[in-house]
Amino acid sequence: QVQLVESGGGLVQAGGSLRLSCAASGSISSFNAVGWYRQAPGKQRELVAYITRGGSTYHVDSVTGRFTISRDNAKNTVYLQMNSLKPEDTAVYYCNSGAPIRIAGIISMAVDGSWGRGTQVTVSS
Repeated sequence: QVQLVESGGGLVQAGGSLRLSCAASGSISSFNAVGWYRQAPGKQRELVAYITRGGSTYHVDSVTGRFTISRDNAKNTVYLQMNSLKPEDTAVYYCNSGAPIRIAGIISMAVDGSWGRGTQVTVSS
């Protein structure tokens, strides 16, 4: 099974930017989709964005226009470019593989991989 490892988190001020990386041990094309998730303390883990094998992308409403998911197939890496960061973006960010699904009209992913360490993003005011 192809492994995914997150990196690139850090501490930034509100309005700043970070780029997260999700590096795969094999071809990212082996996945139907790769998604970025986040989990803040005391809150449920939520899907932030995903990109499919075919290049289609989805971003949750709260990050649309600020975050952009992308990939570099040659580097077997999926990225999450985060701009105009807000304190409410503070969370541990994870990447995982799966397939896009809709549950009662809500876009989500059926995750088929293991949850890794994640990478901490902290946005100060």
